[in-house]
Amino acid sequence: GGSLHVHSLRIWDVGVPQAEKTVGGELLEPTIQGGVKVFELTAQRVMWNILDDVQTVAYTFNGAIPGPQIRVTQGDRVRILVKNDLPEPTTVHWHGINVPNSMDGVPHITQAPIEPGETFIYQFIADPVGTFMYHPHINDDIQIGLGMYGSFIIDPREPEENPPDIDESLMISEWRIENGVTYASMPFVGAEPTYFTINGKAYPSTETIEAKVGQRVRIRLYGIGQFVHPMHLHGFAFRVTAIDGMPVPEAQQQLMDTVTLSPGQRYDIEFIPDRPGQWMLHCHIPHHLTNNHSFGHGGLITMINVTA
Repeated sequence: GGSLHVHSLRIWDVGVPQAEKTVGGELLEPTIQGGVKVFELTAQRVMWNILDDVQTVAYTFNGAIPGPQIRVTQGDRVRILVKNDLPEPTTVHWHGINVPNSMDGVPHITQAPIEPGETFIYQFIADPVGTFMYHPHINDDIQIGLGMYGSFIIDPREPEENPPDIDESLMISEWRIENGVTYASMPFVGAEPTYFTINGKAYPSTETIEAKVGQRVRIRLYGIGQFVHPMHLHGFAFRVTAIDGMPVPEAQQQLMDTVTLSPGQRYDIEFIPDRPGQWMLHCHIPHHLTNNHSFGHGGLITMINVTA
């Protein structure tokens, strides 16, 4: 039998600028042209800090991880200009959204790859309602693995009667950084991740979610990496209100405290904290709570700070 050859991809930081942004996932405001909501995304490499003292070459949309959040209403006409400033071709796939085949972002099948320096225009009508995401479909290991992804939320035409007080998106991924060199992380020996991130940051650099007792908290979980993550909330049970953007009927909503998030999946979870405190939300695979095999907490942890 032949031996397994692992292609180690070394990504150097020569000429890659420092990220100007420190936080990703900010809401992207469209311009309106003839009734169409127009968004602009630029695929670009930056040096990104996943911790204060850990920096990596990142592939990004608009210079941050995650890329900006696109949030529209069902039925909106959407146009997205994707400019490629990478040194390699790319595409964008609109994960879970009902787009025409020609807008699906599969290279050599539905479109020609977007070559370096080129711009491709994606156009579609926003449908269905729910929690979705966008990411490339070329060199997926590297481009998705190193940060090219963002959230895409489609709100209902009729606004929710009882919207949550807090609505947070958490995109969960993994990294392999060794001796200052970034590689693609994969689920097999010799290629496992050394860092794990929520919205491009590892604990303690992850963002704390602030809530008050009695507020309804919605957290949208996105599995954008290559590994399964059982996400566990301390202090409160939550309801799973949507899976992969599809609403779960109220009668079937299960109270849980741990939900297994697989690659490609999205879960909307909701809870109402009934007492104050610092409550952990974290992956329940212990190794995923380390930074480079370190002692002490790291990785996939964010705190829910509940005040009275």
